[in-house]
Amino acid sequence: MADLLVKLYQLPPLEPALARAAEHGIRIHRAQSFERHRVVDWVVEKFSRSWGDEVCMAFAGHPISCLTALDEAGHIVGFACYDATFRGFFGPTGVSAAWRGKGVGTALLVNSLHALRDLGHAYAIIGAVSSLDYYEQTVGAVPIEDSTPGAYLTRITPTVSPD
Repeated sequence: MADLLVKLYQLPPLEPALARAAEHGIRIHRAQSFERHRVVDWVVEKFSRSWGDEVCMAFAGHPISCLTALDEAGHIVGFACYDATFRGFFGPTGVSAAWRGKGVGTALLVNSLHALRDLGHAYAIIGAVSSLDYYEQTVGAVPIEDSTPGAYLTRITPTVSPD
């Protein structure tokens, strides 16, 4: 799974992505500090604890760098982070299975990349991508040569210490 590079000065416009999600009753919302536990709990339940940890980092910044996709009742159906574990990186991101294919992930992606550009970045990195074609077609991402395993190389082994 390679890392990808995105030119933030050549992004697709935000409005069509938001409009497509809105057709399905979805709005994109920048998470607020008081929503942290709800977002983190949802991400851990739907995806993984390690992604929940990255979401915690997105809540540590100001502005908060976590976007949520909310249905008409205000329930979370997707999320995306940027500037979480590494500056200039997009991710993690995920959408509930029932909401995939309705433009929710694209709205989160494009909104996040516009936010990175607004912070002054010229490029963004999307780490450890398994769906290269989607990112190439949606935002013109290109693979970064020799980027596997990339910035996620060093990790603590999840075992119990003999101490």
